[in-house]
Amino acid sequence: MLPFGKLFTYGLQHVLAMYAGAVAVPLIVAHGLNLPREQLIYLINADLFTCGIATLIQTLGFWKMGIRIPIIQGVTFAAVTPMVIIGQKHGITAIYGSIIVAGIVTFLLSPYFSQLLRFFPPVVTGTIITIIGVTLMPVAVRWAGGGDPGAADFASASHILLALITLSLVVFFYRYFTGFLSNIAVLLGLIAGTLIAIPFGLVNFSQLSAAGWVGVTTPFAFGLPTFDLAAIAAMILVMLVTMSETTGDCIAVGEIIGKPVTQEALTRGLRADGFSTVLGGILNSFPYTAFAQNVGLVGLTRVKSRFVVAAAGVILVALGLFPKMAAIIAAIPAPVLGGSGIAMFGMVAASGIKTLGKVEFEGTHNIMVIAISLGAGMITLAVPGFYQQFPGWAQIILNSGITAGSVAAIILNALLNETGRATHVVSSDATVTPVPVKNSTN
Repeated sequence: MLPFGKLFTYGLQHVLAMYAGAVAVPLIVAHGLNLPREQLIYLINADLFTCGIATLIQTLGFWKMGIRIPIIQGVTFAAVTPMVIIGQKHGITAIYGSIIVAGIVTFLLSPYFSQLLRFFPPVVTGTIITIIGVTLMPVAVRWAGGGDPGAADFASASHILLALITLSLVVFFYRYFTGFLSNIAVLLGLIAGTLIAIPFGLVNFSQLSAAGWVGVTTPFAFGLPTFDLAAIAAMILVMLVTMSETTGDCIAVGEIIGKPVTQEALTRGLRADGFSTVLGGILNSFPYTAFAQNVGLVGLTRVKSRFVVAAAGVILVALGLFPKMAAIIAAIPAPVLGGSGIAMFGMVAASGIKTLGKVEFEGTHNIMVIAISLGAGMITLAVPGFYQQFPGWAQIILNSGITAGSVAAIILNALLNETGRATHVVSSDATVTPVPVKNSTN
């Protein structure tokens, strides 16, 4: 537990790092369903409010829920396309009905899903962490270019220069400041980059005047939930994918803070995901999962206190209750987020490479596990529409590079390293000697 000032500052840094990703899902869903502006604002406030509650449950723990490590909760992007399709066919109430049921299923499956933890040795976890960092990098690149690749000024010289200045400032603060100031290098970079952008007209405060002072989220604001079997099945599939991603993120944070994740701890973390998802369906929000964006920030700042992320949860609740506060953070230019994002997401990949440095390659098939898994995770980065001819349920799994790479790593490690554990070598006297493969460092 840190002093209040440090808790708030470090917590605010986490909020700024994940804010753009947090509001992206309600923006996409609202536009996909052609909702009016006032309902869009309501969805954003509901999302931030519920995100804060979910983060508090995950970090502080409640009953048998919460993994109690510095993990911030956010809306899963895996649910975006299914939610838009469900909303267009059956209305927004069907979205919330499917979310509630899927959250309950996630909660009930958590103890059984966590038993898969034994399939996550260092070769798998290191590969997954590396894939998380690499697959997040395009998000930072899009931010650096201005946010919208379809905009006329996307990747303009001014946007790229602002991102580069922000990144340089983050590196400068991280290298030459010490202690507390070094740990908030990302926050200082975001503030400095935003201040630099103001004279050039790159900071838009128009939403500040339009936002209300107080906004209260009420249950079932869009009406009582409705339940469609096909919609529920699609959302359950999304949550199975999300559980895999949450497992990878939890293991990644555990590696960074030096606290290996146990099966019991993972069960509590997955239960928190399920409960928060049910809460999201009630409070007009969406399915929740561990936010990979903040994994890199934990590694970059070296601040391992879960109470810091709990402070971020309190800030998110406040942002959900006071829309004007949220509007101020929303004014941060995308290139500024991009500059800091390159450092944060790169740190995630670096943490994965560090984990892979502990892996034994002699006498194992680990090199092939890593090679193919990385390739599987990069497919949709190279060609985003690569799986567009596949069935919808398959696209939900394969379009996420993190999920595709994670599944590949788990399966390949099981096939190549866990089966046929003994190999044979010929000794100098021409006798055949069985040599067991080292499994402890897979």
